[in-house]
Amino acid sequence: MAVSGLALLGSAQAQANADAAYPNRPVTIVVPHPPGGSVDSLARMFAVKLGEELKQSVIIDNRAGASGMVGAGVVARSTPDGYTLYLNASIHNINPLLYKKKMAFDAVKDFTPISGLAQGALIFSVNNNVPARTVQEFVKVLKADPGKYSFATTGFGSAGHLAIAQFAYEAGLSSLDIPIVLYRGGGPALTDLIGGQVHGLIDPMLSSLPMVKTDKIRALAVTGAKRSPLLPDVPTMQEAGLKNFEFYSWYGLWAPAKLPDAIQKKLDAATQKVMTSASMKEQLSGLGFESAYRNGADFAQYIQAETARYSTIIEQAHITAE
Repeated sequence: MAVSGLALLGSAQAQANADAAYPNRPVTIVVPHPPGGSVDSLARMFAVKLGEELKQSVIIDNRAGASGMVGAGVVARSTPDGYTLYLNASIHNINPLLYKKKMAFDAVKDFTPISGLAQGALIFSVNNNVPARTVQEFVKVLKADPGKYSFATTGFGSAGHLAIAQFAYEAGLSSLDIPIVLYRGGGPALTDLIGGQVHGLIDPMLSSLPMVKTDKIRALAVTGAKRSPLLPDVPTMQEAGLKNFEFYSWYGLWAPAKLPDAIQKKLDAATQKVMTSASMKEQLSGLGFESAYRNGADFAQYIQAETARYSTIIEQAHITAE
């Protein structure tokens, strides 16, 4: 018994020493989307600054597929030692509402929420040939000719997809009024929006803003509570007449479940320094994001509240994937 007790004590001490030395080798952040999108862009900005705080290399590993579930599954099966992290958007907690029967992991129980990172309003934009210059004019156009004007979405269950669903519900439109076309990423969706193959899109500023600034598409509104300083002349959805409409794409950092407390605290402290720094806030602002740092406990509560809201939107819009 004494020998067994000493062995357990030695093992616990070894683990404590390993936690205290963390990180002593490169850290990987799994991004479950292709390079170039809003999640990947934020992850790469964050990785550079996190590496500076941890004094260790931080590597991005893109594992795209199945609306982010391929990458999420990789992380869920990883050792909870702090060397495999996971950065994703709100779709991580939307997927279980749509694909519960197909998921090989639990989006809550199999992950440790480390920190909330950032959020960004979306741009509601249309093809330049759409005969509407305001949201209300577009609603009238959609109602007058049901099914003629389609919306693009860059991911089934993405923030943009649910924002379209909420818009349709609050504007009194049905799914027959606005067919939704699914694209694999913002690039192809924007290309077809510019070309007129689809007519509307609600998407993060990071991808849509350059197209708006160069007059390739027309912005009707932004989805935040306030106007964006990057588009000061574009109204919010609330100003456009949809009084309850406020929608953001948000981004967070997770690790596999059962991450040691000492490592979680070290990562959270480093993340707080990164996301609240003046340089990071400036970088985020230029891309249409804002810092929305939350510690692990607050982030978990926020996820729970947002998931309940998404569930309501999905139910109202009768969105099904199974």
